[in-house]
Amino acid sequence: MSALFTPFKLKDVTLRNRIAVPPMCQYSAVDGLTTDWHQVHYPSIARGGAGLVIVEATGVSPEGRITPGCTGLWNDEQAEGMARIASSIAKAGAVPGIQIGHAGRKASANRPWEGDDHIADDDPRGWQPLAPSAIAFGGGLSRVPRAMTLDDIAKVKADFVAATRRARDAGFQWLELHYAHGYLAQSFFSPYSNHRDDQYGGSFDNRGRFLLETLAAVREVWPEHLPLTARFGVIEYDGNDESTLAESIALVRRMHASGLDLLNVSMNFVIPDVRVPWGTQAFLAPIAERVRREAQLPVASGWCIDGAEVAERVIANNQMDLVMMGRAHLADPHYPYQLAHALQESQPAQVLPTPYAYWLSRYQGPGKASAQ
Repeated sequence: MSALFTPFKLKDVTLRNRIAVPPMCQYSAVDGLTTDWHQVHYPSIARGGAGLVIVEATGVSPEGRITPGCTGLWNDEQAEGMARIASSIAKAGAVPGIQIGHAGRKASANRPWEGDDHIADDDPRGWQPLAPSAIAFGGGLSRVPRAMTLDDIAKVKADFVAATRRARDAGFQWLELHYAHGYLAQSFFSPYSNHRDDQYGGSFDNRGRFLLETLAAVREVWPEHLPLTARFGVIEYDGNDESTLAESIALVRRMHASGLDLLNVSMNFVIPDVRVPWGTQAFLAPIAERVRREAQLPVASGWCIDGAEVAERVIANNQMDLVMMGRAHLADPHYPYQLAHALQESQPAQVLPTPYAYWLSRYQGPGKASAQ
């Protein structure tokens, strides 16, 4: 058996393989409520054979959404729709996960295909973004956020806890905190976006405080036997890579000590002008391996992991424990079946639903698209 198709156990949850579908925003919700799109999209991908399917970035509050089309988990009606999704993912054979977060200064934006910029101040669809400091991201996201008060910080932490309870009760078995990509948590940790002079700014300890306090509060209500994970940016690609990475790993160690079970290693995206090596296959794999080794906890990662050979290599070489493969699943919801064939798994049809595998195995026409 290839390394990619070996099971992975974390706490009391076992994934059927090391293939995970990361959160991918669909921007198709209405008032935070899932729609028919989500109810079809997620089970379709789960039937494709991945071990883990994580529902898209879900706002812990209305102002925590990236766009008006983002899903939310701040009321019980939203939780009902999410419960149906969690159930359908599990019935399809994958572990249902969800990512919860707060967009911070990147909130109140238009959907990517409608501009990917801040909604105009006078547009009733928008709202006032919040952030550690009143510093705009820049580029199309030029709106200056309101600097958060201590009461604001306490409310957001409480919102994370309330959303965690709803995710738990909805039947999700894997929780991911969105601590990456320049959203609220990441912007607290970065000196670029955090110029506070109180207990949440300045020193390493202070800049990491919001992340650690939120994690600890979530840990209190999330079941101990289920994985608590985070997606966290550990590198900015701004020319200060080594110092940023070392500081990030130091914070990850503290997260691990506070109850974090796995880290989804990603990038910061706190400033717009960075030099990400997009043309390099699996460019985050060595970074993920270092985090895994130095922080002593399981890791997942993605970004430019294209094809079976690369996915197999990063798992077999212990650079990561799970491989996040998102866009490939949009192009082909049964992508794990293609990976199994490419890796010459003895019975690739085991990643397909039985009705698909049965009929494919009987097909004798041109091309003989057999499932063995």
